[in-house]
Amino acid sequence: MQTVTQISKWIETILGFSFDMQQNIFKSILIILVLMLIRKGLIKLVTRFNKDVRSSYWLRNTITYFLFFIGIIGVGHIWFQGFELVATYLGLLSAGIAIALKDPIVNIAGWVFILFRKPFEVGDRIEISGHAGDVIDLRIFQFTLNEIGNWVDADQSTGRIIHIPNAKVFYDSVANYTRGFTYIWHEIPILVTFESDWKKAKEILETIVNDQTLDVSEQARYKLRKAAEKYMIMYTKLTPRVYMTVKDSGILLTIRYLTPPRNRRGSSELLWESILDEFAKHDNIDFAYPTLRHYDNRTEGKKGARAD
Repeated sequence: MQTVTQISKWIETILGFSFDMQQNIFKSILIILVLMLIRKGLIKLVTRFNKDVRSSYWLRNTITYFLFFIGIIGVGHIWFQGFELVATYLGLLSAGIAIALKDPIVNIAGWVFILFRKPFEVGDRIEISGHAGDVIDLRIFQFTLNEIGNWVDADQSTGRIIHIPNAKVFYDSVANYTRGFTYIWHEIPILVTFESDWKKAKEILETIVNDQTLDVSEQARYKLRKAAEKYMIMYTKLTPRVYMTVKDSGILLTIRYLTPPRNRRGSSELLWESILDEFAKHDNIDFAYPTLRHYDNRTEGKKGARAD
């Protein structure tokens, strides 16, 4: 006992810690060590007797969080029992809880943000963190997507269900296909040979796309006026267009038109069917594709541009 007293006086002289403070430090370290041993023993028991990976993971986290709270309360009681500053203790306790449950708390905050700010709702088609899909469920910690795209073309469903933490709305950008202006621009590239009558091909494409998408353009014009009340969207032209450019292997004609997001593949199919039918009626229009041919400029070139 005398040795302990001497050590205590030495610590007080060297470090300036009073006897009461030394006792508090010793008790705090003891509580932490005991809780660490308890945690280690419980986790060993869980690992030994529970072979299910999912439930084992959940139990390990629960044990860790529970013992952490016990430690915060026990250590807090030691250091603050002689003070009337309950608010200080509660503040430290809240800080400890916030650190231990950082991800769940941020997920709850994300849930509140989604409910009130409404970047998306159940039924919307969105893309976030590299995943695209239709929102089919929204809960306090996560929302669920019915995945589209990935290995499937044209935004069709893959059949997979993806669960994404609500906190992602704070860290990643969210692309909403169906909120605000509820149409998207879609393009279909069509490559014809240099020898084709590209002007005639362009006229055919313009006729086809106007016949099949003009009603959509009129509907989109109304939706644009509604969206402009909330967002600064200023499209000057909503009618379909056919653009022409020259590529290495032919003349590229690109159809650009508006379509509802979920109708992208269906509208593309209808346009392609009409294009194939119309091009088949004209002998002077042909599709370009990778081919190997021999070109003799002296016999095939223009008279004024032939090699000597």
